[in-house]
Amino acid sequence: MAHRVLHFIADFFVYETAKSVVVKSWSVGIINRVVQLLIILYFIGWVFMHEKGHQLRDTGIESAVMTKVKGLGKFNNHVMDVADYVVPSQGGSSFAVITSMVITANQTQGRCPETEDKFKCTTDDNCMAKLGSNLGNGIITGTCLNTTNGTTGWCEIEGWCPAEDDNVSEKPMKEVENFTIFIKNSIRFPMFNVTRGNFPSSLNQSYIQSCHYDPVDHPFCPVFKVGDILRHINQSLDSITDKGGEIGININWKCNLDYNVMYCNPIYFFTRLDAAFENSVASKGYNFRFAKYHQSEDGTERRMLHKAKAIRFEIIVSGNAGKFSTVPFLINLVAALTSVGLATVFCDIILLNFHKGADEYKAKKFEEVSGVVSESANNRHCEGSQMSIKALEKSSNDSGTFSIGRQEAHSSSNQ
Repeated sequence: MAHRVLHFIADFFVYETAKSVVVKSWSVGIINRVVQLLIILYFIGWVFMHEKGHQLRDTGIESAVMTKVKGLGKFNNHVMDVADYVVPSQGGSSFAVITSMVITANQTQGRCPETEDKFKCTTDDNCMAKLGSNLGNGIITGTCLNTTNGTTGWCEIEGWCPAEDDNVSEKPMKEVENFTIFIKNSIRFPMFNVTRGNFPSSLNQSYIQSCHYDPVDHPFCPVFKVGDILRHINQSLDSITDKGGEIGININWKCNLDYNVMYCNPIYFFTRLDAAFENSVASKGYNFRFAKYHQSEDGTERRMLHKAKAIRFEIIVSGNAGKFSTVPFLINLVAALTSVGLATVFCDIILLNFHKGADEYKAKKFEEVSGVVSESANNRHCEGSQMSIKALEKSSNDSGTFSIGRQEAHSSSNQ
């Protein structure tokens, strides 16, 4: 037991140091330099140039968006202006442009038959089974109406009457293709205290009133034509006005503040946000309901119910800014210099396991020595302290340089 303890202590208190072995091999040397070059190119090209690893980045962008829609259309023989078809009207980052509506006029509180096919009935028992349903236009009373001699009728509801019939088809407002959307977006990067707008303040009013955004000809124009947006996302007007849909206008700010701040400008791109449900049967398109209330001369409260199909626009602002900083630069520089050493590890794996001179390399690379410090009272005044290092199996006069595959030829020639 004591022997094992002493053996453990002897193995624990050892010192390991790297031994430099110069391998004169064209193949290994080329692999070493190629791997080092690839690592250096990775850090220069990807880490520093593409990912801007030398910069401090601010991703907490602060943003404000204001919108205005312009255009006139005609729906159901009525001229529609902005106040008629834009909901909500405050001009925020999310709004809808109505393309068609189903209008149920002069509704009052009372009882009337349902209009949905799912509420057809022949007896009251059919309607009693639907009590508590929230899929209709009102509260089911349990009475079956408009039945004579067993013919089909509809369940009675209590609510706003007459009930809405949304199976009526109306031609959508085609002029929506020519509507324009003015977007004013201001952003701020608080870390660097940089504030920018999506168009230069030097643009005059006449230019803004006449231009339409184009990524090549008018990249700073803040006015977007609906038809152009639809073409950017490969959507036809008919495909989106019949059922409605959702479109995202993405404003992306990616600013390199190592250059002048005037080069910090947005990039726009457009997406169909509800593309995942484009072919859905259960829920396709975008629609919503709203009502306009009024009171008749006899004091009865009435309303006009609108079921609107619309194109909903979402203004999505994202981005980040970067500027040179010493700390991230030094961190990535040290990482780059350290990673260059991976080439040595890779070449060691080849030499120790796959190269034809692997045994010879192992003998040169791994050597165990025992240190014996010779101290004598009579020799303490000699020049320097003397330490003799005796190799267990080899002498210590090895220079550490050898050529793989040539050692044997060199030994035979000496004999």
